[in-house]
Amino acid sequence: MLKAIRNVLCAAACTAAAVVWAEDGTTCVGKFPNPVSDICWSCMYPITVGGVPFRADGQDIPGDNGSPECICPAPPPVFERVGVTTGFFEPARTVDVTRKPFCLVGLGGIDVGGGGGMKVPHHGRQGRDTHGSDGSFYQAHWYANPLAYILEMVLDAVCMESGGIDLIYLTEVDPLWNNDELTNILNFESALFSNPIVQATCAIDCVAASTFLPVPAFFWCAGCNGPMFPLDGFVPAHIGGVQAASLVSQRLTHKLQRELVEWTFHTYAAVCGPFPNPFIDKVAFKQQILYPVPQTAKAPYCCNWQGNTTVFTGAGKEYPYEGEDFSFMLYRKRVCCVL
Repeated sequence: MLKAIRNVLCAAACTAAAVVWAEDGTTCVGKFPNPVSDICWSCMYPITVGGVPFRADGQDIPGDNGSPECICPAPPPVFERVGVTTGFFEPARTVDVTRKPFCLVGLGGIDVGGGGGMKVPHHGRQGRDTHGSDGSFYQAHWYANPLAYILEMVLDAVCMESGGIDLIYLTEVDPLWNNDELTNILNFESALFSNPIVQATCAIDCVAASTFLPVPAFFWCAGCNGPMFPLDGFVPAHIGGVQAASLVSQRLTHKLQRELVEWTFHTYAAVCGPFPNPFIDKVAFKQQILYPVPQTAKAPYCCNWQGNTTVFTGAGKEYPYEGEDFSFMLYRKRVCCVL
């Protein structure tokens, strides 16, 4: 009897050790995207000039409210410049969603260390008792990646975000990212939308995001991916890796808008320059998978609105070992004044 108990305890200890080793020993993988073959340049459409669609490429067009002409301040001796309002989707941000902390998926799988002794949650570790076996947890990173400016595409320099690739935000050093209670400091209104009746309205947003445009008024919904709140890395219903990573990417976008790290670029009020706005507009961002399998097939599009169903776009985009971490390119709506 004692021998049987000893064998059971030994087996349990070995299993626990194996789980810890597998979790902490996750390999950092990734790929630096090829700007020619991996980027969906048609996602910059639709382009509007003076509020009129110039090239839509069959994609849905969010409205550009405001006058077709614009007047913006300029340095002396000009003082003011007159132009035409122009709108497009600028490839401006890259998001990593990773199981391994400090793994920069979008920079080729660079591991920048273990955080100097910090206790950082890994993928799959349960940070609260309410998480079931179908939940998951991811870390995420936010990069400035103004590809159109880097490649010197032919557009008015005023309309392009200047600079190079820059790592802006790591959730590993953010104590709010792995704590539901603390993150409510940012999204205090989430208590109003945590009941099943309100969450049921997210089915409408799911259908809208998958067939036309997401519903900006339903800011508590992340379309088909799940609930937008809380703005942290816990995914309560992990259906698939692409779905979970898309939800985390969408939450991080909302979180950084709420923290005023990201500003609004796409309304007529931003025609002369972006302005701070803590409330996200879900029609301001489109998303493309860069890693593990670039989303480049135009059937029908090689990008989609955040919240779009991943049943079709996520098919074949995840595989074991090196295909369980993700990188996304975000196309940000930009409205500017072109001379």
